[in-house]
Amino acid sequence: MALVAAVVLVLEACGIVLLNWILSIVVDRQQMSLAGLEPGAMSTGSWVGGGVFGLYLLLCAGILVRTALRDRAPGGFARIVLISAVVVHGMVGAFAIGLVGWLAFVAMMVVLALLVFTLVAYGEGRARGGDDPAADGAPTGPRPAAPGAA
Repeated sequence: MALVAAVVLVLEACGIVLLNWILSIVVDRQQMSLAGLEPGAMSTGSWVGGGVFGLYLLLCAGILVRTALRDRAPGGFARIVLISAVVVHGMVGAFAIGLVGWLAFVAMMVVLALLVFTLVAYGEGRARGGDDPAADGAPTGPRPAAPGAA
């Protein structure tokens, strides 16, 4: 499931970069301005914003690919990045209802579900075996006293 989520995030990153590229062309050709900003600055801002968001989604996809190939939960920083992607998709999905429509909302919720499923499926990231006695089935509580011992 992590590989499916990674592929979806790569496709989403390409779509975001393409959308921001188109927006920058529209702003540039129509000489749009917002609160006195130069059209060139707005066009560049659209490019930079789309590129940064696209790189963020590619980072998340890379983490998911690594998680799938290693078949282990992501570490602390990687887990935080994936959780932030879940939050971003939830917020974008909520805004998408009013701005774009229900189909965009459903698409965002599918990506959100894939990310949450991946995070839940790989658990908390505890090491298998090793220092955790519960991992190999050993009892973890205090040993009961022997009968007749005081």
